[in-house]
Amino acid sequence: MSEGNSSDEDFPEEWILYADREEWKDIQPLKQDDGENPVVMIQYSEKFNDVYSYLRAVISKQEISHRALKLTHDAATLNAANYTVWQYRRVLLKALKCDLWDELEYIDAKIQDNPKNYQVWHHRRVIVEWLNDASGELKMTEDILTLDPKNYHAWQHRQWAIKTFDLFDDELSYVDRLISEDLRNNSAWNERFFVLKHTGFNAEVLEREIQYVITRIRLVKNNESPWNFLRGLLQQGEGKLGQFPEVVEFCEELYDSGIRSPYLLAFLVDLYEEQYFEAKQAGRDPEGFKGKVLEMCESLAAQHDQIRCAYWRYIAENFKRKIGGEGETNQNGI
Repeated sequence: MSEGNSSDEDFPEEWILYADREEWKDIQPLKQDDGENPVVMIQYSEKFNDVYSYLRAVISKQEISHRALKLTHDAATLNAANYTVWQYRRVLLKALKCDLWDELEYIDAKIQDNPKNYQVWHHRRVIVEWLNDASGELKMTEDILTLDPKNYHAWQHRQWAIKTFDLFDDELSYVDRLISEDLRNNSAWNERFFVLKHTGFNAEVLEREIQYVITRIRLVKNNESPWNFLRGLLQQGEGKLGQFPEVVEFCEELYDSGIRSPYLLAFLVDLYEEQYFEAKQAGRDPEGFKGKVLEMCESLAAQHDQIRCAYWRYIAENFKRKIGGEGETNQNGI
């Protein structure tokens, strides 16, 4: 059994070691075996050694009892990340036919104290599955996300509950509130696309969402998430970046007004490459689009996304290979 760093902060001063409890005299504690020559000896606290020694003992005996359940409570208090503690606790809950609603309250408190701990979230999911009732999950995750809007575990649990129990109805409203409060809430943008993906795209939804994201990009132009959201929308339908004229007009309007967000320029690179091949296929002169692709790549490499200059020069060279001509290169290789 693997333990983590111990913490005695949540134990009352009058807490008694299991070794000193009369009702535990029948159990021979099992000390942790680190081998004869451990490389690093972890200095666990006295309480930690005491609790986990008794936990090993009852697990080895597969004891099913309320005292063992209480022991898992103390073990989880010392180390909420220990998988074995929670697994054994679930065995006990089921065997003892415990009130799972009480357990839900208990694990809610544990999550409040350990909001970024995978094991506590997994335990809650199992209890919700056993109850077959996710009526409290949206409120619970909302409370956590109020404290930390980017808590991955909370979002993952929320998406699981929504998808498993079909709780999509009001999620777009919730996400809209989060985005309105913080346009840079990347997790909220991801959640919005998650909802749309599972509820379905049609022409009306695409038009609505394109206007939604365009309005918000106008407010914050240098945020990657809404640009990714826009790309995701355009992959629906015909799957072309230029399938909606208002999107092309919007992006070119931003560029013409002097906006040089790397996300705008990257979008234009892909858009103009798409338009180059469409023009060529239609028998129109594509050279104007070729120039724009190379111009955007150079702008990104030399000035607006210098950290990825090698990438953008690769994109430019790859584009030239695809169109079948080496073309002229400048001193920067474009």
